[in-house]
Amino acid sequence: MKLSLTPQARRMLGVGVALLAAVVGLIALFRSQSPDINPLANAPAPPPIQLDFPSTLPRSGGPTGYVSSASCRECHPKQHESWHRSYHRTMTQVMTTNSVLADFNNVGMEYMGERFTMTREGNEFWVQIDDLDEIEAARAANLPPPDSLHMRMGLVTGSHHMQVFWLPGGAGNMQFGFPFTWLIEDRRWVPRNDAFIRDPNVPPPKEVWNVTCIRCHATGGQPRPDREKEIFDTRAVELGISCEACHGPAEQHVKHQRSLAELASANTSNAPDRTIIQPKDLDHVRSSQVCGFCHSIKWFDQTEGWREHGFRFRPGDDLEKTTPIVRPKQVESQPWLKNVLSKNPNLFDEFFWSDGMIRVAGREFNGLLESACHQRGKLSCLSCHSMHQSDPNDQLKRGMDSNQACLQCHTKMQDDLTAHTHHRAESSGSLCYNCHMPHTSYALLKAIRSHQIDSPNVRTTLETGRPNACNQCHLDQTLEWTARQLTEWYGQPKVELSEEQQTVAASLWWLFTGDAGQRALAAWSMGWAPAKAASGQDWQAPHLARLLDDPYSAVRYIAQRSLRTLPGFEGFEYDFIASPEDRKAAGTRALEAWNKRSQKPEATAASRILLQADGTLNVEAANKLHPKRNDRPIRLRE
Repeated sequence: MKLSLTPQARRMLGVGVALLAAVVGLIALFRSQSPDINPLANAPAPPPIQLDFPSTLPRSGGPTGYVSSASCRECHPKQHESWHRSYHRTMTQVMTTNSVLADFNNVGMEYMGERFTMTREGNEFWVQIDDLDEIEAARAANLPPPDSLHMRMGLVTGSHHMQVFWLPGGAGNMQFGFPFTWLIEDRRWVPRNDAFIRDPNVPPPKEVWNVTCIRCHATGGQPRPDREKEIFDTRAVELGISCEACHGPAEQHVKHQRSLAELASANTSNAPDRTIIQPKDLDHVRSSQVCGFCHSIKWFDQTEGWREHGFRFRPGDDLEKTTPIVRPKQVESQPWLKNVLSKNPNLFDEFFWSDGMIRVAGREFNGLLESACHQRGKLSCLSCHSMHQSDPNDQLKRGMDSNQACLQCHTKMQDDLTAHTHHRAESSGSLCYNCHMPHTSYALLKAIRSHQIDSPNVRTTLETGRPNACNQCHLDQTLEWTARQLTEWYGQPKVELSEEQQTVAASLWWLFTGDAGQRALAAWSMGWAPAKAASGQDWQAPHLARLLDDPYSAVRYIAQRSLRTLPGFEGFEYDFIASPEDRKAAGTRALEAWNKRSQKPEATAASRILLQADGTLNVEAANKLHPKRNDRPIRLRE
């Protein structure tokens, strides 16, 4: 089925989904040098284009030397099977009944003056887009309703936590962002902007798969924009992350193995095959760079030529020679970074804490690079993770969800771990990664462990605003309490603290006064089982109730999810994208439900968790903190 984009249709698509902005500004696209920035800008719409569905998708192809994962299965069936069930494989897929998890059963949604109706026709997924203002104007003038726009949807990204979708843009095979996201666990559609920490006062970003997601959600991707025609002729070896993304182009390997199979002496040869890369055979730096190519904030400029030819990096290469990692504390040794910051002064704020630690997930290599275990030891990604011997959820090797992850190197601590942790051996406080890899990164509507191995430090918390491991677990304790423990146990220098930091639980300080990212982490911690075991679960509800009306959708979502883990709130009804009036009413209902509970919190901790001695909420104390909320606009680029 073919579709001609009329001027009316192109204007409709310009609302919320970015067609009008996507194919123009290509000159800026070619010249842009900033990492992880979409360079497309507003400009007039392109002329009408006939859309034939296969031609709207990225073409099969890419750099020379690749043969695709299908060529690996014959000799490596077990590895192919374990990769096939991973979420790496399904990073990007063509929309079919096998790849789409979302509901397309005649679902209608409205967004920014448009109505979107999603339907399925066999193995095809379609959306009808109607301009509500034009429909109303036609009705008022007693005229026929304006024509709807029907489009077959193209690509889907994600398959684990959420799915985002892409529409053909009419500029070659450009794919641009559909304005709704499917939350897999919740089984519901939400506006795309509401699924991320993004400034609610800023229009949704204009997202084009061909220049953003293709970098890490496809293998051997080549955007291939055409300057003269202002279209894309994008190619990829494979959609998703496949075998050759980790092992390198396999054409020579396949030829070599086939030639060996024809030789009588093949079975007697033990010589290593130099035509393919085994990351486990590389040193800890190069093996980690294989993962770091995608799991990092990296730099690439015009000389890389990646838009035309794809990235030059291949597994086994030195990543620093082609696309070096952005390291905020090494600006002087990374001169190209100064030019980036002059164009985008807020770049660091979108990815890093103020001390240079990465604060968004999916960029774990940035954290590993700054860890002493990697710099002075041999810790690598493969120390804990495996593609083929792991559960797809976290790709952790067997046993790496325990202290063995750290004790495999720190063997001297095995005999008396509690002397170091000061916690019972069987408690969560004696799990190494709870203290040294706390949940200070954000992505996918949740907190994620930091991969920069560090130690709790109250001074660092004061300087950066980053939660420390102690108070992420002991939610009912103050920074003063934590500082005292760290001084007594590990000899850390004393720090000067304000009266509130000495008297109010640190979790509530972040919850009430932090920026949107800090509030999200604090709200998540209140639903974390180890934290509730350490600090109780009978006092958090009234504080989470306040976040049900937070300006940021993601913060509201996390708050309601944590609230539902608390006794008496398991079935609490709330919609985080409801109207402001409904959200405020929900917060009131939650507070009323908490006030009616029969069991009161212990009075010993009442003051620091903003309760009265009788266990009721200290509204006056809570209200003093609320105006101190950090309302700076923030976008976390997960």
